[in-house]
Amino acid sequence: MMSALIALLTDFGNRDSYVGVMKGVIARIAPGVQVIDLLHEVRPQSVSHAAYALYMAVPYFPTGTIFCCVVDPGVGSERLAVAAEIGEWTFILPDNGIVTRVLDHWPAHRAVSLSNPTYQLPHPSFTFHGRDIFAPAAAHLTMGVPLEALGEAIAVEALQRLDLPTTYTEENHVSGSVMHVDHFGNLITTISQAHLGQQRDWQIHLAGMEMVLSEISTTFADVPPGQPVAYIGSDGFLELAIRNSSAAALWGCNVGTEVWAERKEGD
Repeated sequence: MMSALIALLTDFGNRDSYVGVMKGVIARIAPGVQVIDLLHEVRPQSVSHAAYALYMAVPYFPTGTIFCCVVDPGVGSERLAVAAEIGEWTFILPDNGIVTRVLDHWPAHRAVSLSNPTYQLPHPSFTFHGRDIFAPAAAHLTMGVPLEALGEAIAVEALQRLDLPTTYTEENHVSGSVMHVDHFGNLITTISQAHLGQQRDWQIHLAGMEMVLSEISTTFADVPPGQPVAYIGSDGFLELAIRNSSAAALWGCNVGTEVWAERKEGD
């Protein structure tokens, strides 16, 4: 019996064979299963980037999707390999905090360690658990193997979490930071629509920059090419950009750069 689909998220890139090999393992165990390449360009070893990308993608996938996530700087160490049912989905990954943002928004139902060698490749390596442990586990689940068969139960409360940056709010002031820089060089911040409300009369400040964005726009086209713009992005967070250019490159900003918003005086 085959069910669900598998979504792959890794930091393997596309110049080597790692992703293709994982797909080959899945195909041998579960021929014909649908595999979606969610993302393979996670910043190398960046668990926080993986956690952000996973959280942003999850709600758009069908119930029962199996997310196989391999961003694993601790591969071969004592860190656990786990499978967890959270919300409407299942996650196969190293227990290093990748599911932090998912856990913050959906309930965790149960989790197991991937300790049963029956559902691994023979003689797993110390450096490629994506091939030897994670891909086989995901494939076996699509074939009807129950979660509890993969290994010993662990407490969902024990799943590792990242220490995420905090957004602070006062009456007329919200402070946060850049949590992601996308492919276009746009700066996605920790400040959400909920922090700002529906008003757009905010001044936006960026650490190290004398420039002040005097309002929150609707989209890039609200400003001429080459001009800076602040707007609420498609995922509901305040974003800073330069139309048709890279804000990150031109402003020298990166993840962690401080951002704050102030209500205009007199408003």
